[in-house]
Amino acid sequence: MAEAKTKPTNASVTAFLNAIADEQVRKDCKAIAKLLQEITKAKPQMWGGAIIGFGLKEIQYAGGRTADWPLMGFSPRKANIVLYINGGLKRHAELLTSLGTHKTGGGCLYLKRLSDVHMPTLTKLLKASAKV
Repeated sequence: MAEAKTKPTNASVTAFLNAIADEQVRKDCKAIAKLLQEITKAKPQMWGGAIIGFGLKEIQYAGGRTADWPLMGFSPRKANIVLYINGGLKRHAELLTSLGTHKTGGGCLYLKRLSDVHMPTLTKLLKASAKV
């Protein structure tokens, strides 16, 4: 059985965040990291080269294979900040309608910037997601 490609590393989360070139994205990512740490009560850890994860859970793929994955996490990508939402987004449909400008795909929430979303709604969504 193949192992998961993305695994926790000992790389510095602070150094990773400080290296984000776009000032607004860097500020947003630091705010997201703080929020996720408060919600999960877990310290951030780099997963692979570009994902900041919080907590740990075991996931099961459709084929039955299992792997460790962060309870919640995010990654600043070229086009968006991607939040990995525990348990998927379908069950948060009502919250998503009042979230603000975003896109979704599977268990991912795509944001351009935090100023595009209603922060109390995002916080509520993330808190509900952490309980799954």
